[in-house]
Amino acid sequence: MRSVQERPKTRTAPPRKKVSVVVPAFNEAQNLPILIKGLRQVFDTLPYDYDFVFVDDGSKDDTADVLRTLHVQDNRIHYIKLSRNFGHQNALKAGLDYADGHCIICMDGDLQHPPQLIPAFLSKWEEGYDIVYSKRTSTEKVSLFKRATSNMFYALANRLSEINMEPGTADFRLIDRKVADALLQFKEIDPFLRGIIKWLGFSQYGISYTADPRHSGKSKYSFIKMVRFAFQGITSFSIRPLYFAVYLGFAFSTITAICLPYVLYCYYTGNAVVGYASAAWASILMAVFFLGGLQLIIMGIIGIYVGKIFLQTKLRPNYVVESSSIKQPQYDLVEF
Repeated sequence: MRSVQERPKTRTAPPRKKVSVVVPAFNEAQNLPILIKGLRQVFDTLPYDYDFVFVDDGSKDDTADVLRTLHVQDNRIHYIKLSRNFGHQNALKAGLDYADGHCIICMDGDLQHPPQLIPAFLSKWEEGYDIVYSKRTSTEKVSLFKRATSNMFYALANRLSEINMEPGTADFRLIDRKVADALLQFKEIDPFLRGIIKWLGFSQYGISYTADPRHSGKSKYSFIKMVRFAFQGITSFSIRPLYFAVYLGFAFSTITAICLPYVLYCYYTGNAVVGYASAAWASILMAVFFLGGLQLIIMGIIGIYVGKIFLQTKLRPNYVVESSSIKQPQYDLVEF
């Protein structure tokens, strides 16, 4: 009998991993084509499938039209147009909700986050790190005021919250799919993502970089917005400011209790210092202003937390999508 030779089984190549890049954009029409060109140059040298998810956060310029044109030219470029400006963090969350890569890279659209750092992110991800974040080093082009306020924010945030954020960290990072799935479970109305991701844990690795100069346009963060963002970060992860208010109240009450017997002694023994009426009036007025301002600060701290509770109870969505070139994936959320 003739032996039948078995045909060798054909081996199929394992599917390539997919990387999604999420970019919130607000009035970045001039920057986006240059950013996409830089991203393509990087990914064309890497063994990964990829797509870009741009989130138009209610731009007033031609950002939406530019993204639609780019999507027609390349179906790996997706856009999500929000109905209005919902803020950088909510726009970033929208991109994370829609991205479906094995890992997701978040970066800004102002060209200050260098795409050339992405291979280093992916290298550390392949080593087993779930989160690879960037640490911006100070340069001479950054004003002394901005550096001082940035360092003050991180020092204050680390002291008043339960998380430890390194100075210079921002939203330029890589996260693994399981980290993104964990983020999908968060329903906070006012998310502070760089704090949330730090709070999540997992294995994390930091890479230092020097920011590129902004190509066009101007920074969207004014001083007032930076202060508001700082309060958002601190109050999102700690109630220590409330304890600080209580400690401050106890301190002033203790000082008053200590000084009161001496004041009464001087009054009844006639040793009280008698001064001009204007001087007495000024000292009383300054004391009233000081204590009044202190009370307003404490009430403001309490008001911030009450306001957060009020907004959270409404259960409003973080953002509203007006149009999109991509459908939101349906994930089976995993308990961690």
